[in-house]
Amino acid sequence: MWMEKLFAGVLRVLTPLGPRYIKPSLAQRIYLLWVFRNFQVLPLQVLTRRQRRVIDALCLEPRFVSLTDSKGWEAPILGTLERRPPIAPSRRPNTRISDAVSPFGADLSNAERHS
Repeated sequence: MWMEKLFAGVLRVLTPLGPRYIKPSLAQRIYLLWVFRNFQVLPLQVLTRRQRRVIDALCLEPRFVSLTDSKGWEAPILGTLERRPPIAPSRRPNTRISDAVSPFGADLSNAERHS
């Protein structure tokens, strides 16, 4: 399997529009095998600056290919890169615990006064 990846592997890049497959050069395939040696799927955020530059260069080059060829043969995948936009953090209302507790405390102190 390593030999197949070395000579015919493609990089899968997951984008918001769906997966894209890139056919790297032999030197790039060797480097990508090293990058994906422990994990098959990596998010872009965990890559080093150098690794990101290599991936960016691959994405800019017109090397996109189909996963299967005309004979139905599927290319081995070197690794999968999640290149999706970050999810925006949910906005919480700006309330403090004391703001939430104070109405309850006020009700309790009013009840004690009326007793």
